[in-house]
Amino acid sequence: MIDEKGEQKGIVLLSDALSMAKEKELDLVAISPQMVPIVCKLMNYSRYKFEKDKKRKKAHKINRSGQMKEMRMGPLIEKHDLDTKNRHIREFLTKGYKVKVSVFFRGRQMAHVDIGKNVLLKVIEEFKDIAVCEQNPKLEGRRMTIMLKANK
Repeated sequence: MIDEKGEQKGIVLLSDALSMAKEKELDLVAISPQMVPIVCKLMNYSRYKFEKDKKRKKAHKINRSGQMKEMRMGPLIEKHDLDTKNRHIREFLTKGYKVKVSVFFRGRQMAHVDIGKNVLLKVIEEFKDIAVCEQNPKLEGRRMTIMLKANK
């Protein structure tokens, strides 16, 4: 048996171990039930589970940086609409996501790719304080994209 401080108490009868746990208002948890004799520990099991879940959630939050969100817009986007999209992009970046910003060209808009590039350059300029542009404006078919990643 191991006590709440991590010190080994040696081999203890089950009834004695249960009475010690009840006395200290702790739980008796079987750490290695396969071994002979069984290894048990005195601990606050609900607190242990809480700490374990907290670590798991923190690890998941750190892994989120690999996830990506996409924001789509057209080359003739109005200022108000661009501001709204930028607000959403800022929210994604502060939460730790990578953001892919795409400008879609339709029909004759392909003749004016420079307008779409200017929109993306405005977006880069807007977020230069909190983000880094991983991928400069790149034309892929009918879409031009950039990739933004939050600064650490």
